[in-house]
Amino acid sequence: MDMHKRLFDIDPWKITTSHLDRENKRLMESLTSIGNGYMGMRGMFEETYSGDSHQGVYLAGVWYPDKTRVGWWKNGYPDYFGKVINAVNFIAMDIFVNGKPLDLAQVEVKEFHVSLDMRNGLLTRSFIYEDGATQIRFTFERFVSIVEKELGFVRVSAEVIAGTPALQLISKLNGNVHNEDSNYEEMFWEEKAREHKGDTSYLTMQTVPNNFGTPRFTVTAMMRNDNNLGLSGESLNEALMTGDSFSWEGLPNQKLVLEKTVAVVTSRDVSDEKQVDAASHLLQQNSSEGFDEHFAKQTAAWQLRWQKADVVIQGDDEAQQGIRYNLFQLFSTYYGEDERLNVGPKGFTGEKYGGATYWDTEAYIVPMYLSVADSEVTRKLLEYRYKQLAGAKINAQRQGLKGALYPMVTFTGVECHNEWEITFEEIHRNGAIIHAIAEYTEYTGDRTYLLTDGIKVVVEVARFWADRVHYSLRNQQYMIHGVTGPNEYENNVNNNWYTNYLAVWCLKYALDNYEQAESAAKAELNVTAVEKEKWLDIVNNMYFPYDEELDIFVQHDTFLDKELLPAAALKAEDRPLNQNWSWDHILRSCYIKQADVLQGIYFFGSQFSSEEKKRNFDFYEPLTVHESSLSPCVHAILAAELGQEEKAVELYKRTARLDLDNYNNDTDDGLHITSMSGSWLAIVQGFAGMRTYQGQLSFTPFLPDMWEGYSFTINYQGRLISVKTNQEQVSIELLEGEALELLVYGKVEKLSELLTVPLKESEK
Repeated sequence: MDMHKRLFDIDPWKITTSHLDRENKRLMESLTSIGNGYMGMRGMFEETYSGDSHQGVYLAGVWYPDKTRVGWWKNGYPDYFGKVINAVNFIAMDIFVNGKPLDLAQVEVKEFHVSLDMRNGLLTRSFIYEDGATQIRFTFERFVSIVEKELGFVRVSAEVIAGTPALQLISKLNGNVHNEDSNYEEMFWEEKAREHKGDTSYLTMQTVPNNFGTPRFTVTAMMRNDNNLGLSGESLNEALMTGDSFSWEGLPNQKLVLEKTVAVVTSRDVSDEKQVDAASHLLQQNSSEGFDEHFAKQTAAWQLRWQKADVVIQGDDEAQQGIRYNLFQLFSTYYGEDERLNVGPKGFTGEKYGGATYWDTEAYIVPMYLSVADSEVTRKLLEYRYKQLAGAKINAQRQGLKGALYPMVTFTGVECHNEWEITFEEIHRNGAIIHAIAEYTEYTGDRTYLLTDGIKVVVEVARFWADRVHYSLRNQQYMIHGVTGPNEYENNVNNNWYTNYLAVWCLKYALDNYEQAESAAKAELNVTAVEKEKWLDIVNNMYFPYDEELDIFVQHDTFLDKELLPAAALKAEDRPLNQNWSWDHILRSCYIKQADVLQGIYFFGSQFSSEEKKRNFDFYEPLTVHESSLSPCVHAILAAELGQEEKAVELYKRTARLDLDNYNNDTDDGLHITSMSGSWLAIVQGFAGMRTYQGQLSFTPFLPDMWEGYSFTINYQGRLISVKTNQEQVSIELLEGEALELLVYGKVEKLSELLTVPLKESEK
């Protein structure tokens, strides 16, 4: 994105702007999204906005199954496409000044300002409204609590600067909401109950019936409105809506402040008949404290998170803002409180991709959360998949295969993606599930999960791979045909190198760990000698595409038959390809959407020499257009390892500011949440070279030329470790836990308190 198109100012801790850009309103809304892991919303305005806008309030785990049976439906397709749905708009307000609606799409205002504070999740907006002799400064503040997950807080103030305006402020719960991403404005909700009683109002909505046997969700939102002037509100009570209307005639220097506290409960946690009582209890329990008191608790809770996870960059505020923004949005989406939840690709910021669970979690989220949060947070991500093992078995059975096939997209474990090249072919996601188990086990040193529940997932996935391969008599080797690799710009290819490699690794991992599993798990699985023999045969005789002349792993059987032109040869107007080329054109091209062969080299870095890594990186990276949000970080990490520091920094910036600078021109429909860990990975695994292999923690740091330094903190096997790099040295400090041996630049060092080594010149 060009500098003049950047929506928000550069600030290390805030997302701020003093410009109302109506043409990019949706992008602004995406970038100012907030959440607390339980619920969240886009940065739409509280009051009416008649211009282009994407209103969105989303509740974790609340979704709807949309029919997928269409004219080209095929056996094995999912029955439905699961999607997150827009829920009750509990921040809604109507504001009238002298009888005229306050609508920033229609009126000009002065001193407009928006700020999202990443230290505490407070979204603030202010402006001066003028109409004739009337001048009013409006300020809107809101946050969703990470202390009391069901609570949201909105504060609106109207300060009279000039004139004697008549102000009407209507605070609402609005159930008349629709989705934009699909179903052509179809209504997913029906009203069950609504009431205005005393100083509270509530609205209970239920998802409409479906034909797939999936649960209908019920949601109750209840609010209380308090104001500083003791005004009594008139009740608003109509279909799909309830609330309070406050009227006030102000004088100069007078201020009306309205505090709106909302409790939201769902049938995931509270049965339908108990929801009103539960919401009422939440409001009563928290009624003695106002906005400021709850916000103080919010700030303290966020401070604890930042103490564990903050990455400090000196000398580059753009880079600093980027990584903090990504960490903030990740923690706003998921912090491990509920093992029934996972990390959706858009989080609480939009509806695209259905909002369900992808393989992104295992490949990109797990390694970061292992280091920046308690190990239990990651453990719950693994348990989420274990609890959906039955659904994964159904997916395999629908393809006529044994074992378990974890879904590309899911809410329940059963596949709910409706594109054949994804549902049937992008089976590499199955290996990512096992890789996450291995990564958790390696990083924590704790084998309990692997040898109890984890081994059941490992073995059932191994059974899938053993059935999915076929033996080529002509080549006397095993092969995997008809797949889509991580590069989704190629479909239905044969012998995708990454998929074949991952299948073999999964089988070997099952063989290496099955015998050590607890007896109950082994008895349940009952892996026979014949099965193990077959697995070993596949491990020893898998075919991997390879080119002797180039000395590289070939992405798939016919990749080198394409016209191989570097991405640098593309015209600017062609990018991004998926918005400018036909799909046929893309499939025939050599251009790679994201790391494919290089994804395997990243996952299994200890298995490849530096020379192998360099040859493959130098061949594939120039062909890569990085039009998946998941792409830049893998390339940044490998570039850093290979000493290509300029390329590493370039790709770090792309992953750190992918949404803030709208690199792929697609952030207006929501943030790329599951790729946001990439900026952390690029610094910690890339610039700092952190690795764990065979129980050994290691670092090989370098410092980008334009930076003065960087630092971060990691959890590692019961320890808290600080790593700081500046232009002279690397300092590693043990903040908590027992001493350990680690490798720094390949040399064994003992870390007991503070370890300082010179920054290696060859790594700078």
